Amino acid sequence: MKKLLLALVFLSAHVLASDVSSYLSGEYKASAEVKKNLTTQGFEVVGEYDSMGESAYHVIVFTSEAMKKVASAETRGFAGVQKVLIDESAKTLVFTNPEYFLHAYLQKDYDEALGKKISKSLRTAFGKMTGSQCSLDDDDIAKYHYMFGLPRYDDMQEIAEGENLEKILEANAKESIVFKLQLENSTVYGISMNTAEGEKSFVPAIKAQDHASFLPYMIMIEDNKAMILHGKYALSIANPSLSMGQFMKISSAPGDIKDYMAALVTK
Repeated sequence: MKKLLLALVFLSAHVLASDVSSYLSGEYKASAEVKKNLTTQGFEVVGEYDSMGESAYHVIVFTSEAMKKVASAETRGFAGVQKVLIDESAKTLVFTNPEYFLHAYLQKDYDEALGKKISKSLRTAFGKMTGSQCSLDDDDIAKYHYMFGLPRYDDMQEIAEGENLEKILEANAKESIVFKLQLENSTVYGISMNTAEGEKSFVPAIKAQDHASFLPYMIMIEDNKAMILHGKYALSIANPSLSMGQFMKISSAPGDIKDYMAALVTK
C-alpha cells in the first residue's frame, strides 16, 4: 500500500508539472516601436545592442520597478532585467519568458504571480505570443543543471574582489557595456563579448541565433565582489534543448567567458 501511495504522489506531481517555454515569439516590430510599447506598459529600457555584432539580431534590455525590487535581494541581481530580440532575418520578436527566467534567477524567491503579470503586460503591449519549443517543467527550473555534477544557479563564479570594482569595470569595458542596472544591494552590467571566442563563436555553434535575447552576458557586483553565472549553467539554462553534441562544441566557451569578464574587473 505504501508503494502504491508513493507512486500516486509521484504521478500526481508529474501530471501537475507544466512545461514553461524559455522564450516567447511575437509579431515583428521595429526598434522604435518596441521601445515605445515597452514604456507604454511601464517598462524601462536600460540598454540595447547588436548581439554577435550583427544588426540583424538587435537586443533591447528592459526592467520595471517590480523586477528591480525582487532582484535587490542577495544574489538575485540577474533577475533585474528581461530582454527582447528583434530578429530582422526571421522578421519576429523573441522575448525572454519572464515566467522562465525569473524563476531560474530568483530560485526559491520566485513569485509566480509576478512572472504572469509581466507576461500579461508584454502580451498587452505586443499581442499574441507563441512559446518556444525549448522549455523545462516548471518544477525543474529552479533546481536546473545540465547534468549531474555540473553547476546550478548558486554555483556562481567570483571573478574579482575588492573596492571600486564598478569604476574598474567601466574604465575597462567602456563601449562593451550594454546596460548598467543599479539595485539596492548590487549593480548588474550587461557586457557584449566581441572577441573571436565570444558571441560570434558560441552562439552559432549551438544554433542559438534565433533566441539570442539571452544575451548580453551579465556581471553582478555585490558586497565588493564581482560575480558571473557559471558558463556551463548560463548557456544551458538559456538553451534547455541543448544536445550533448552541441554542449561539447562550446566546451571552451565557459572558460573563455570567465577569462574575458575577469579581465574587465582587473586593474
